[in-house]
Amino acid sequence: MAHRFHIFRQHRVAFVALIVIVGYALIAVLAPWLAPRDPYSMSGDYPLVAPGTAGYWLGSDPFGRDILSRLMYGARTSLMVGSIAAGLALVLGTIVGVCAGYFGRHIDAVLSRFMEVLFSFPDILLALIIMAILGPSTVNVMLAIGVVYTPIFARIARASTLRVKRAAYVEAARTMGARTPRILIRHILPNISGPLMVQTTLSFAFAILAEAALSFLGLGVEPDAPSWGIMLNEGKDWMQHGWWVAVFPGLAITLAVLSFNVLGDGLRDLIEDTG
Repeated sequence: MAHRFHIFRQHRVAFVALIVIVGYALIAVLAPWLAPRDPYSMSGDYPLVAPGTAGYWLGSDPFGRDILSRLMYGARTSLMVGSIAAGLALVLGTIVGVCAGYFGRHIDAVLSRFMEVLFSFPDILLALIIMAILGPSTVNVMLAIGVVYTPIFARIARASTLRVKRAAYVEAARTMGARTPRILIRHILPNISGPLMVQTTLSFAFAILAEAALSFLGLGVEPDAPSWGIMLNEGKDWMQHGWWVAVFPGLAITLAVLSFNVLGDGLRDLIEDTG
């Protein structure tokens, strides 16, 4: 483990990305103590205050709410949605992919065709369809994004399982009478975890972006919740009078997505180097 961490530190950009992600996580957890103001509190005396004025470090929105506080609480929303959605896609996709790859034949045909049907829809379109059916809420956003990215994990898990199940140690375990659940848990899953871990990191970034897009369109989290996508939607009409209302949430999304993508690249390089 120490050796792998040392190798990972050599990938300087990925290590910096990891530090940024940890910073986001700390801000999300400590938001109630770090936020200078209540993110829901409105002030008719301070609408569209410029950054650095009247104690509003990143300015205020048209309703007089503190942008910095809403960004901090928005990090909680984005990271929660991203982690649960990516985790849901990981679990569902791994189960489907491993079953399809290990058992093959009719099970593989049915599961693979179903995943291909989901894969045929553009990501955001499928998420919009699911949200239109379920209605806007944080739970439904996580469910929709998780379903959208399940086929990606299923493909990776299936391909990796097809490769691993022919390995000598799996054949030896099967010859010695090991039951299927034991083979899957002890021999298949540990040896396909690398690619799945990399994809989880990348899907985390996509989930944050998808949540922001859905919230921007009004089909994401609840309208009054602090969300980077909602903040973008609220700020798009005030660019001439208060550019900061939309720019700072946009920068927060960009930095988070970029960091997770770079971290995923670093983990992929680590797995390749350590073989």
